Amino acid sequence: MSSRRVRSHQELNTLRENFENTIKAEPVRILVCAGTGCQASGSLKVWEKMSELAKNTSVQVEFAPEIAHGENFEHPAVHKSGCLGFCEQGPLVRIEPLGVLYTKVTPDDCGEIFETTVKNKEVVHRLLYKNKITGEECFNQSEIPFYKGQTRVVLKTCGTIDPESVEEAISVGTYQALAKALFTMKPEDVIQTVLDSKLRGRGGGGFVAGKKWQQVAAQPEKTRYIVCNGDEGDPGAFMDCSIMEGDPHRMIEGMIIAAYAVGAQEGYIYVRAEYPLAVKRLTLAIKQATEFGLLGDNIMGSGFNFHLHINRGAGAFVCGEGSALTASIEGKRGMPRVKPPRTVEQGLFAKPTVLNNVETYANVPQIILSGADWYKSIGTPDSPGTKTFALTGAVRNTGLVEVPFGITPREIIFNIGGGIRGDKKFKAVQIGGPSGGCLTEEQLDEPLDFDSVKRLGVIVGSGGLVVMDEDTCMVEVARFFMDFTHRESCGKCVPCREGTLRMLEILERIVAGQGEEDDINKLRTLADLIIHTALCGLGKSAPLPVISTLNAFPEEYEAHIKDKKCPAHVCQKLKQYIINPELCKSCSKCARGCPVQAISGQPKVPYEIDQTKCIKCGACISACPFKAIYVA
Repeated sequence: MSSRRVRSHQELNTLRENFENTIKAEPVRILVCAGTGCQASGSLKVWEKMSELAKNTSVQVEFAPEIAHGENFEHPAVHKSGCLGFCEQGPLVRIEPLGVLYTKVTPDDCGEIFETTVKNKEVVHRLLYKNKITGEECFNQSEIPFYKGQTRVVLKTCGTIDPESVEEAISVGTYQALAKALFTMKPEDVIQTVLDSKLRGRGGGGFVAGKKWQQVAAQPEKTRYIVCNGDEGDPGAFMDCSIMEGDPHRMIEGMIIAAYAVGAQEGYIYVRAEYPLAVKRLTLAIKQATEFGLLGDNIMGSGFNFHLHINRGAGAFVCGEGSALTASIEGKRGMPRVKPPRTVEQGLFAKPTVLNNVETYANVPQIILSGADWYKSIGTPDSPGTKTFALTGAVRNTGLVEVPFGITPREIIFNIGGGIRGDKKFKAVQIGGPSGGCLTEEQLDEPLDFDSVKRLGVIVGSGGLVVMDEDTCMVEVARFFMDFTHRESCGKCVPCREGTLRMLEILERIVAGQGEEDDINKLRTLADLIIHTALCGLGKSAPLPVISTLNAFPEEYEAHIKDKKCPAHVCQKLKQYIINPELCKSCSKCARGCPVQAISGQPKVPYEIDQTKCIKCGACISACPFKAIYVA
């Protein structure tokens, strides 16, 4: 593979031009989304069918003069792409150069796509996305409301290139920022550019990335490490996963630039083992980059060396914390340690370490290429740039979005997300995962940025947005997240290990109808104790979902504790199954289906449910053909 090695910036430019021309020479380019979400919907079968049809389909095109010397293709080119973000509409298929985007494509649709679109350049209307409000057809991606409100910087090429091809990555400019840094900038210039950009870590803390780099570069110890945190443990979060799967070379380029800036020669990517596709594509990307001389020894003939390794985590949420993550890479149990010393002073193998997450590194190349001022033109003064969010829950358009900081939750949920599913009423949105909290209707127009949301008592976190409607019980939401954080506690410090357990026990009593008058005070006291005394950031933030729901929905806690009722009818043990006497036909089907004989009645007399015997199983509702039973 030595003939493929890039030995200068000029050689990289030549390769880019050649690869660009190869792509332009494809008469028709079919991109099948092969992110985890679309694969779960069957996109690989679509890709296989498309590939099979392409072999037997000739396409006549008129090649542009500037690419006439390139490779001319007789058949359509079928490629896998990274995540396009619009997961709910998958599998997604793009047809270039027409620019058409098809949704929910099945293998049975492929023949029609070839006959109608590939051969005759016409549209298969039933596969186009239709605006759920106006009913209008959206011909291409830019017309779809889900994409209109986005500003794609990190995700710019996700979905437009094959993530398993370094050639395609090079064709869209990947590794150009690295070449600029290596050949035209000193390490301190790179650090200053990142500092000037005010890039803040996207892993949850929001610490200024350039300061970390500056502090590591200033350490007297010359053995330094670059570590990427790809241990995305928040329930429902898949932002980093999509970047690693969809554009791995962009993140790797950011890591190499960081290594050059601080003088590191070794780096580690810590990835969840539950992300097998990300691991596969990162492994391939590292191999390809090394073969091309973009990674390893004497990168692009510059004399700079940097080697990259992958370490798979075992799914421990606490390993998202910096010192626990580095301990795990070292082969130790992933547990946080007391600080100082900080990671920038003694991180991996007790050496100075730059630790940023996937999205942070993926921002770096464009900052180096376009400059700090360009980057600061996006977002807000103190939170510049964009943020990726996993938009899930009771929203019409779920998926991965990238928006500028300063956007409001209302814009994300109702413009990009299309509003609440089933036209139900918005209740809250959980931001920041288990370490975050809830924003309510009154806070929908507040700007989303690191500092603004902190004033509201929540954090941006890694970027999860879980939308909840009127049928959501906020006490149960608090219990769910507290159950998660307690189970994921490493157990090293007493406040987190024991405090989260006590809070969970109280919440479980409340949702079971056994809440006591003083429970709310106990929850607040325990939360305050944990926040101020837990060892690591994950422990300190564990009570936030409880505190935010207590503050925003105190009446729901009161109803559970005092009235023994769940206003949302979610908590199983607080449900009351009632027979409507006006609808009951005395058919006895509910009584015969009740496993505990809690229902009794006589012919021509409405049946009744004995609440002292009822176990809230819901069998009676399923058995009643007249819909006479409801939950109160």
